[in-house]
Amino acid sequence: MTPSQKFLKKLGLKDHDTVESNTANNNDSTDNSRRSFFKKSAMGGIALGSAFMLSPVEELVAQSTQKINRNSSPSDLKITDMRYCVTTVLGRTAIIRIDTNQGIYGLGEVRDGADERYALMLKSRILGVNPCNVEMIFKTIKQFGGQSRQAGGVCGVEMALWDIVGKAYNVPAWQLLGGRYRDKVRLYADTPEAGSPEEQKKLMNYRINDQGYTWLKMDLGINELKNIPGALVNTKFWQNDQGDLQQWGDLNDPMSYGNTLHPFTQIQITDKGLDGLAQLVENVRSMLGYDIPLSSDHYGHFDLNNGIRLGKRLEQYRLAWLEDIISWEYTNQWKTLSDALETPCLTGEDIYLLKSFKPLIDINAVDIIHPDLATSGGLLETKRIGDYAEEHGVAMAMHQAGTPVSFMAGVHCAAATQNFLALEHHSIDLPWWESLVKTTDGRNLITKGFANLPLSAPGLGIELNDEVVKQHLHPSDKSYFEPTPLWNDKRSHDRTFS
Repeated sequence: MTPSQKFLKKLGLKDHDTVESNTANNNDSTDNSRRSFFKKSAMGGIALGSAFMLSPVEELVAQSTQKINRNSSPSDLKITDMRYCVTTVLGRTAIIRIDTNQGIYGLGEVRDGADERYALMLKSRILGVNPCNVEMIFKTIKQFGGQSRQAGGVCGVEMALWDIVGKAYNVPAWQLLGGRYRDKVRLYADTPEAGSPEEQKKLMNYRINDQGYTWLKMDLGINELKNIPGALVNTKFWQNDQGDLQQWGDLNDPMSYGNTLHPFTQIQITDKGLDGLAQLVENVRSMLGYDIPLSSDHYGHFDLNNGIRLGKRLEQYRLAWLEDIISWEYTNQWKTLSDALETPCLTGEDIYLLKSFKPLIDINAVDIIHPDLATSGGLLETKRIGDYAEEHGVAMAMHQAGTPVSFMAGVHCAAATQNFLALEHHSIDLPWWESLVKTTDGRNLITKGFANLPLSAPGLGIELNDEVVKQHLHPSDKSYFEPTPLWNDKRSHDRTFS
């Protein structure tokens, strides 16, 4: 008896189910016995690899592709439409939906604060194209992205494409990026400025004790010093009518504080001001202890010299990082800052594409990179950024301040990237945020400060909860995935070379 026959006998198959003869007279029974074997082995949970040894090519193909979600096949998929809605998350955040000829659709997000038209103008460039060719489409449209929110359209489309491909092949997005390093993704909880130590303690208790987060980030801005005489130099000139240094002030005024780059305000922090900011960190550390990492952000617009002075004053508190203390594009200044301080330095949420991260990484100007997937280029480009940083000994945290759509895109990318530290969650205080979506495999979106990775749910692993999203549409645009025919026609030659 052959090994194959012994294997079949262990399954309890009858003699006529075994494949013993190759004669012409037994061809029909042989075909039937093979089909019977596959039917029984599927029911009994036999590994697919064992079945491959006994099946002809056509049976092998049928067995290995039976879970593909398709009306015809992925190779016949075509993009037929792009639609959108605008939510109130982080003030104004748009979600896009890309439809196909087979009923499969993908969800993407235009970064918080960005115009949905960044995505809509790309519609004419992708209609009729197979969405499974993600890299080809990305290379076609990436010229229309830019730094910060100007990249929102390109990244939103890229997210939606991976969602479609995952659904077409019935695999999670992380699998398409090369597999996963982790089954759950650590989150860091953004904690906004508080009006008092008591209010700060309340916010922290909610995050740590009620929600179970294991990493916090606090805002630490010079605007906190506005009522302390002698804490700052040259702020009266920049304050608005309410006496604030408003980071997101009049966007149409190029001379406003918010629109003036850090080196050009000539705001300085006095020793008294440094003591005031250090006291804010002291208050948090006394409540938090040192078991939980504490990051910091939103310092205000001042130059490199004041950044170094502030960093040195805070070193005793062992902060996890100093974030965006100067503008990201000043590579040499970041190198000077990083060399001067023991606290890790971090930037990246406004950087588009790997090529713009490389100067910082190549000279170790930062200790940690911090891409926002809705700006950096989407899932695959952010994975490439993380891998490149890993080769240079640089870790990667991820910025995220959007809806659960970009959040889940970040979760898939984080799971597939080895040097990942933590992903930001910026909407902890919005009780309805998680209910904007439903998971397609029934898992909770977040459990005790960790995002749950969909291990089998295809694509991003979420669907919109339509009724909840409709309750939180932006008042300037209450439409909900209405047709967008005005964006169907391409009216320019996009080639960038002669």
